[in-house]
Amino acid sequence: MPLKTLQRKQHLFANPQKQLAFLSKGIFASGQLLPFSKQIEQQQKEALLPKKLETLQLNIGYKCNQTCAHCHVDAGPDRKEMMSRETLQNCLAFIKKNGLKKVDITGGAPEMHPDFRWFVNEAKNIGVEDLMVRSNLTIITAHKKYADLPQFFKANQVHVISSLPYYKKGKTDRQRGSGVFDQSIIALQALNAEGYGKTDTGLALDLVYNPAGAYLPGNQNALELDFKNALRKAFQIEFTNLFTITNLPISRFLDFLIASENYERYMTTLVDAFNPAAISGLMCSNTLSVRWDGSLYDCDFNQMLDLKLKTTQPHIKNIDLESLQKRTIAVHQHCYGCTAGAGSSCQGSLT
Repeated sequence: MPLKTLQRKQHLFANPQKQLAFLSKGIFASGQLLPFSKQIEQQQKEALLPKKLETLQLNIGYKCNQTCAHCHVDAGPDRKEMMSRETLQNCLAFIKKNGLKKVDITGGAPEMHPDFRWFVNEAKNIGVEDLMVRSNLTIITAHKKYADLPQFFKANQVHVISSLPYYKKGKTDRQRGSGVFDQSIIALQALNAEGYGKTDTGLALDLVYNPAGAYLPGNQNALELDFKNALRKAFQIEFTNLFTITNLPISRFLDFLIASENYERYMTTLVDAFNPAAISGLMCSNTLSVRWDGSLYDCDFNQMLDLKLKTTQPHIKNIDLESLQKRTIAVHQHCYGCTAGAGSSCQGSLT
């Protein structure tokens, strides 16, 4: 039976404030575990502060052709939120004004947005050099209107970052749905055919791995070698890098942790594995996240918990770099996911 979004089920955790309330109580309220903000204060005697802005990350909509068990966005086919053309134009104006060279487009499945291709073309035209698109791969095979995405990506020198939980069918389909692994392989082969993931083509194809359960990811370098060997041997597939990402206790994964009675154990694992060395590389320090309605956040995870940017006007149409640099970064218990073990970010491990 296909998984439903929390929103469609009218689940308690479809409301971000209910998630935050849950993360604030229990083992953190009792003092059993130290709240993340206190942990940061102990480590560096001050709140987290931003560095120079390098990347604008846009979540252009929550609509997706998949409904994955671990999804922190609660994306799915029934989601209707989409970034308007006006807000996309505001993003382009901000990029151009501030000379940003890195843009990270995510969703949902961002390719399903009706203005996706227009925006990619416009972003390249104003000088964006590293244009990342986070693709679920199966969108390429989902409908004939998406079948030419590999060619479109190549024509625009898009940096493709794709989810693939594992190099075997069983684990992948359990996390992302029946048939997803086979369709992902077809999509990867189509991208390879255009030169993606191949040496000396300049067409980066990165894969994203996240654990299938309530545990931390293994060593990124070792997993990358395993993925490359397995995918090359079985399917002649090549890719550039593997990024390991820790599952954060948000949305569907938070619901899974509670339902499986793993919440307290998992949070204890994250807190016990806190790595101070990961703090300097946190993506919230050099990335700005834009929600579909133009609201601004320190990262995509804060966006899903509606922890807005700590400025007076947290919206892309009226933000400026000066006010951005004066803010402190909003944190909560979920941030332990980015500082546990080797650290975690949208670009993989941090240490």
